[in-house]
Order: sequence, then structure tokens, then C-alpha cells
Amino acid sequence: MDEQATLLEETADTLKTSLTNKVIAFNLNRDQIDNPFTIGTMVALKKRINPAALTIELTEAPTLDEIQKYSLLLHQYDMKLVLDDVGTGSNTYDNIKDLLPYVDQIKFAMQNLRMSGQANQIPEQLAFWTEIAQQYRLEMVLEGVETPQDQKLAAKYGIQINQGYLYGKPTIPHEGNS
Repeated sequence: MDEQATLLEETADTLKTSLTNKVIAFNLNRDQIDNPFTIGTMVALKKRINPAALTIELTEAPTLDEIQKYSLLLHQYDMKLVLDDVGTGSNTYDNIKDLLPYVDQIKFAMQNLRMSGQANQIPEQLAFWTEIAQQYRLEMVLEGVETPQDQKLAAKYGIQINQGYLYGKPTIPHEGNS
């Protein structure tokens, strides 16, 4: 956890000239979020990278008690909380519906359906999750945007936050790049 936080801080330092409008997202799995030192590490990181926004993405849904605790702690330090990979794995609607009031965003990963041979379900699932986001007043993030057609699909559903290889492959920023 400390190594990941250090890497994020180094990335933030590299981007320092334009951090005001930057969002740095940090994925946490079940073991990491259960670690009693994780929240403190995230709070310290947020203070060090300020004014950049820090978003914590939970890759596995916690319990209701846990999400309430995480939401309270992270929000008081101006961090957003995200449920990642909604609609796949254990993050089905039935499993996460009670958690939705405590998060700021849901993230739908088209690549998960593509990899499992269910790409034909993307429009139907996207329509469903977009409706859920609107109902709960959440930001919707579309992950796996790889083509202009994917970008058009996002626009069709009014999704303004997109990420994927269409915008670039992940890299470690170097001084002078942003």
C-alpha cells in the first residue's frame, strides 16, 4: 500500500503544473480496504497531492457497515468513493443496491463483458446502469472505451466520464509530459 501511494505521489508531482483539474484514481481490493492502515495512507496521500482530486475505487463490494464507514471517512477528506466493475463478478445490482447511497460514482467496464464473450449485452447493461446512476444521482464512468463507436455509445447514454485505450495506454508520466 505504501509503495502504491508513493508511486501515485510521484505521478502527482510530475503533473504538478496542472493538478487543479486532475483526478487520480486508486483501486483497492478487498484485502487492501480491510487493512486498518489503508484509510490513513489514503488520507495522507490526499493531503500530499492536493489540489488533485483523489478517487478510491473499490473493486469488490464491501458490506453495508464497511461502506458506511469508508464513505464517512473518505468524504470528510474530500475523496470520492467508487464501486468499480458494476454488473460483473460479485458487483451485481442485488449485491450492491444498498451500497449505492454511500458512493459518488459507479464504473461500468465494457471490457469485462467483451472478455467473457458477452459483448452483445453491453447496450442493455449500459442502459440499465445509466438508469441506476441517474436514480441514485451518481456519476457514471464508462471503462473500456477503445473505439470511436464506444465513444458514441457513451454519448448516447449521456456518459461524460470515459476511460480506455482510445485515449491512450497507461504510462508512468515523465517530467514535462501531462
